[in-house]
Amino acid sequence: MLSCYFTTIGFYFSSLISVLGIYVFLYGQLYLVLSGLEKALLIEARMKNTESLETALASQSFIQLGLLTGLPMVMEIGLEKGFLTALKDFVLMQLQFAAVFFTFSLGTKTHHFGRTIMYGGAKYIPTGRKVVVFHASFTENYRLYSRSHFVKGFELLLLLVVYDLFRRSYQSSMAYVLITYSVWFMTMTWLFAPFLFNPSGFDWDKIVDDWKGWNKWIKEKGGIGIQQNKSWQSWWNDEQAHLRRSGYGARLFEILLSIRFFLYQYGLVYHLDISQQSKNFLVYMLSWVVILAVFLTVKVKFIQVS
Repeated sequence: MLSCYFTTIGFYFSSLISVLGIYVFLYGQLYLVLSGLEKALLIEARMKNTESLETALASQSFIQLGLLTGLPMVMEIGLEKGFLTALKDFVLMQLQFAAVFFTFSLGTKTHHFGRTIMYGGAKYIPTGRKVVVFHASFTENYRLYSRSHFVKGFELLLLLVVYDLFRRSYQSSMAYVLITYSVWFMTMTWLFAPFLFNPSGFDWDKIVDDWKGWNKWIKEKGGIGIQQNKSWQSWWNDEQAHLRRSGYGARLFEILLSIRFFLYQYGLVYHLDISQQSKNFLVYMLSWVVILAVFLTVKVKFIQVS
């Protein structure tokens, strides 16, 4: 019993480390490309006729494809049923989108395990083992997977796009693909897997009904006794409940994590033509004034509509 417990904890912890590694990698790449350090290193390598980077990435890509991680499974099934049967089972699993499902469940485990470590409040979280035979509305999918998958998926997507835009002037497309294609797969999985596995998810009548239900849910005000599936406000209050019961250390850590978003603003201010190549600190402060003005304008418009 105890060994099973430690095995489960180890699995969740390894999942958390894997996702955190992807974040550290992407934000590190974003810093390198925004600071100009990556460009300088690649230019210096070309001047010295060093072309080993893409060669190393090409060999690494075979590991990322899952050939080595899937090899033990193929060997085990092959010894039991024969290697031809093992190869057929492996191909069949890919055709059934098994990789998509397990990549998506990785996000579920990582999100709730990480939140439990930071804020406590451990509880059972279903990971979708049951067979889904009924259509789930977009509102339900959003409530279940917004904070754990959609928000993180959009963040990774924005990181990949910004990194691609700034590296094009000096880096080949093949190097970018070899570096990021596995992250692209995880990002697309986190964003679209609930709709891919949702029965009638692409039926037009269902899409129209989901859109109407979403608008009704997003406009409904919350309050005492109003459930999450009835109001966006009630769902949001429940989602932020862990912050109200957490200590100052967890809140400070949350603030430190949110500082990573300043990298985006740094890139927009100092790497686009709006700054005229100026590095003056006043340019950065002016960008904050613009952000606050846009925020207040949207807030006023929202109050008027309400």
